[in-house]
Amino acid sequence: MKHTDLHYILALQNVPNLGDSTAKKLIRNLGSAEAVMKAKKESLLKIDGIGNTKLKDLHSPEHLRAAEEELKFIEDHKIDYAYFEDKDYPEKLKHCLDGPILLFSRGNIDLQNKKIISIVGTRRITTHGISFCEQLIEDLSPLNPVIVSGFAYGVDITAQKAAIKNNLQTIGCLAHGLNQIYPKVHSKYVAQIESNGGFYTDFWSSNPFERNNFLKRNRIIAGLSEATVVIESAEKGGSLVTADIANSYNREVFAVPGRPGDSQSKGCNNLIKSQNAHLITGAADLVYMLNWDTGPATKGIQKQLFLDLDPQEEPIHTYLIENGKQQLDSIALHCEIPTYKAAGLLLEMELKGAIRPLPGKLFEAI
Repeated sequence: MKHTDLHYILALQNVPNLGDSTAKKLIRNLGSAEAVMKAKKESLLKIDGIGNTKLKDLHSPEHLRAAEEELKFIEDHKIDYAYFEDKDYPEKLKHCLDGPILLFSRGNIDLQNKKIISIVGTRRITTHGISFCEQLIEDLSPLNPVIVSGFAYGVDITAQKAAIKNNLQTIGCLAHGLNQIYPKVHSKYVAQIESNGGFYTDFWSSNPFERNNFLKRNRIIAGLSEATVVIESAEKGGSLVTADIANSYNREVFAVPGRPGDSQSKGCNNLIKSQNAHLITGAADLVYMLNWDTGPATKGIQKQLFLDLDPQEEPIHTYLIENGKQQLDSIALHCEIPTYKAAGLLLEMELKGAIRPLPGKLFEAI
């Protein structure tokens, strides 16, 4: 990209109240960011959906001055960037209307032909949440997915550390420019992440570090991937915002269920209860719902998930493996178990990720 083109793109990105979706509309109508910045206000107002409020500050010379300073930072620090119409712009993010017009990155990110999932959740992760997150990523590792998160405390850094441990590419989406790292204590993971993955942000080095930045960056977390997994969440939290955004993008959302009284499970339970997320108990649920390629890797995942079946559950599982989908009464009759007891065992097996219920009171082994 030419120096001049990038200069005008940065200037347009700096215009307050414009927003990425409006900026894209203007660029597509006029052909380039430079044409937008040089166009007369009267001609821009003729474009459908463009009003005075959005164009109020468009022609201020301050934007070109600020863009020049940021351009110098980009060049001096060898920051990578992708324009929303470039081939190297993340493919899934291209389909998001409010995806950034310019995305900055650092590291060795490769998203070509990759399975990509985002993992988010509370900053106050429990030991159960840590265990589930680590096991999920370990079980998915044969499929070599890219793990996206927000590099924050709790679920985010747990997921990214687990990705590093399993030699998976991981991407941290930052709520600030690439001139800093937050939280600073996570600086020790930067080199490992950049060697196999990296960082994305649409914030400038000069942007103030504000709380609302986290909510804005969540659209990138949701937009990069085909699915978002919420590990744990209180009744309110940023991860629920990410889940809402993912749903608005028509992406799959998964939530880990928890006990009703657990404060860090309320958000996940509400997502499931309101049918805004699929219940996930293990890697096989995600593989099945996303229709990822089956093969030796998937069989390896399933094998790991089945190791915790108890002696009463094993004959039920064997029966379903050998006979396919079966109704509760048939399962109980064949396994010589009272129906009420078979129903309880099937529920336990579903929570372990060994079987799944189907319409018509049918069950099948995963």
